[in-house]
Amino acid sequence: KFKMNFFKKILLWIIGLSIVVAILLTLVALFANYSSGYRVGRIIKISEKGFVFKTNEGQLNTGGFSEGDGDITSSIWQFSVKKGDEEILDQIKNANKNMVRLYYDEKFVKIPFLGDTKYFITKVETVE
Repeated sequence: KFKMNFFKKILLWIIGLSIVVAILLTLVALFANYSSGYRVGRIIKISEKGFVFKTNEGQLNTGGFSEGDGDITSSIWQFSVKKGDEEILDQIKNANKNMVRLYYDEKFVKIPFLGDTKYFITKVETVE
């Protein structure tokens, strides 16, 4: 009987600790940032995607470089806008082919119900 109670306590501790670790990892994935920064370019696409969870996804053309035969290879950067950030979404939609600086927070992992990327826009500036 003593050994059974001892093993039950250890099992409960392991289960409890596993739950706490899972909760902490989930909180880190949702709220912690891996990096922050900005990218400059022209908005080429912004759209609302999703069937159950609607997300706002965009593309920024950050420029390109010329290859040997004269073709220009552009660099397209994918980003997401969190649901509820209507001010940021409006600023992106009103960019009208202007150069913009998009400030972003990069998450540790991609969270499918928040967006298709790990990059979430936090601020928009028009570049002169």
